[in-house]
Amino acid sequence: MLAESLDVPCAVYLVDVRDPIAMQQAASNFIDQFGLPDIVIANAGVSRGTLTERPEDASAFRAIMDINVLGMVHTFLPFVSLMRQKGEGRLVGIASVAGIRGLPGASAYSASKAAAITYLESLRSELSGSGVSVTTISPGYIRTPMTDVNHYRMPFMMEVDAAAGKMMAIIEKKRRYAILPWQMAALGRLMRVLPAPLWDWLTRRAPRKPRLEDKPL
Repeated sequence: MLAESLDVPCAVYLVDVRDPIAMQQAASNFIDQFGLPDIVIANAGVSRGTLTERPEDASAFRAIMDINVLGMVHTFLPFVSLMRQKGEGRLVGIASVAGIRGLPGASAYSASKAAAITYLESLRSELSGSGVSVTTISPGYIRTPMTDVNHYRMPFMMEVDAAAGKMMAIIEKKRRYAILPWQMAALGRLMRVLPAPLWDWLTRRAPRKPRLEDKPL
């Protein structure tokens, strides 16, 4: 376990981010032991290929939105007012390049990450001047079990340790918004400005993430 390899006190909680009561209880227990954290990172996320035309995918849509969006809200909620009262703190949300434009076959995931990006932007505005910073990180592909199921080319793939190091630097600098790696950041800027007809044409034959019907979220 990662906690056992670290030479610092750790607290580990097995919690479903969809459960706001359990998240509040875990946060309260942490604060009782260690005090208010300096940084809170909302990183829980799931992905699955989804199709609106398939009724059986409705539950996957719901789970992806609940985990990727409401899970982020539930992660931050116990800490925001306390950080505001203290006048300092950092909230970090992990979004995705997939939230910049809609990707075929990944409508639930793209929608959830677009919602996360917009939510974090709103939260940053709400906390402006409070001393609490909000950072949005939109990574590209990172080699994890989530990407291992993709049987198509994933450009600019990052290893976990390299991605974590880049994220740490972004958080330390209190950047508002960052895409990584830099190659994906350049691609992200291009994605934003492409006209809708051109985007539709480019993505018409794009590879799609497996639906994995036999594995409920």
